[in-house]
Amino acid sequence: MHNYTETIHSLQAQGVHSVLTQFCDLHGVAKGKLVPLEKLQEWVEVGAGFAGPSIWGTGLPRMGPRSEYYGRVQSESLQALPFMPGVARAVCDGFAGGEALDTCSRQVLKAAVAQLEARGWRMWVGIEPEFFLLRQMNGVWQVADGQDQLDKPSYDLKSIHRNAAYLEDMRSTLVQLGFELQQIDHEDACGQYEINYRFDHALAAADRYMLFKLAAHAVAERHGMVFSAMPKPLAHAPGSGLHFHISITDAEGRAVFADAQGDLGLSAAGHQFAAGLLHHADALAALCAPTVNSYKRLASSESASGTTWSPVWKAYGHNNRTCLVRVVDGRLEWRLPDPSCNVYAAIASTLVAGLQGIDRGLAPPTPVADDLYQRAQAGQALPPALPADLRTALQALEQDTVLRQGVGDAFCTQFLQLKREEWAAYSQHVSPWEMARYAQAF
Repeated sequence: MHNYTETIHSLQAQGVHSVLTQFCDLHGVAKGKLVPLEKLQEWVEVGAGFAGPSIWGTGLPRMGPRSEYYGRVQSESLQALPFMPGVARAVCDGFAGGEALDTCSRQVLKAAVAQLEARGWRMWVGIEPEFFLLRQMNGVWQVADGQDQLDKPSYDLKSIHRNAAYLEDMRSTLVQLGFELQQIDHEDACGQYEINYRFDHALAAADRYMLFKLAAHAVAERHGMVFSAMPKPLAHAPGSGLHFHISITDAEGRAVFADAQGDLGLSAAGHQFAAGLLHHADALAALCAPTVNSYKRLASSESASGTTWSPVWKAYGHNNRTCLVRVVDGRLEWRLPDPSCNVYAAIASTLVAGLQGIDRGLAPPTPVADDLYQRAQAGQALPPALPADLRTALQALEQDTVLRQGVGDAFCTQFLQLKREEWAAYSQHVSPWEMARYAQAF
């Protein structure tokens, strides 16, 4: 039985008086409310209450016993926030009518993980967040650092020097929150950065990424900037990915994917997991790259820096960043996700697809050992391409009944409904590009 009094006293000793009961909506955006710490037992056992229809994607009615969304605090996640003095953040699971809510993405990931762990296996995910630092001037979005203008800005130390105060604030904040940092660098587009930290098991990795975003938003605002998880804010530059480094261990802690004697350093299960990802890639695109803007990143377009690094084709290869699946050190780097995804749904669907590959004994295509961008430029044969837009990806998800059922039909139904509405709104929008091109053309 949990000792609530001990937990409350421990947090009060750190100056905490309130709990930020945090969950995320279908879009992967953090939501929540502040509640008093001293009622912790209620927040754990009953949950903090929210109007269900006011949250994107719950599918809950406006009245009746299941109209309330309850976010039940996971007490082990309680952690004081350095950027919100007096407040501890707690991850919440979604419930309605006293039952786990099947449209809650964290519950979706927990269900997928439970199926994996029933085999005695555990999934590990290293998440690589890329992001932009932007500022809005006179209604126009632009890179926050006006001097960040190099054609090839990767690893630019002058930009790091100019933004040292922000980067140090981020480093200090993340360290206080328990992140084991590995590197901070300027990425391949102007105003773009990447911060890497240690991997964790699937659910903890998703929770930690949500905490990363909370911190990143708060710290950027403190420095007069906007932390942007938009996949591709700059037309002629690389976009931001959210690559997953995936591995699985068995009950003895042995790597399931790695085999030093195997092709590409992978075991049969590793190749089959990769085959599952490639087989379901079109449908996975909807969940891992879920916005209209995502498909402007997933395109073989020109970049002033030389390459967009975007995974356009359904292929895998050893240490090959032009492939959708990159094999490195006995693990799989899944390069499809971008930071606009709901990280819980993206990891859950990735796991479901990979396990399908193992369970069905799928064989992947021949590994790619050359540069697919060069092939494209030379007009040579290429592997099949990913969906070119969100509409096509949504159609693939709708038709992939195996993946939909594995992830959860309730969640996918809500997802498809909201994302079709997003596509319809985009399709009906008349952009400045259209006006400039067509207004006087005919």
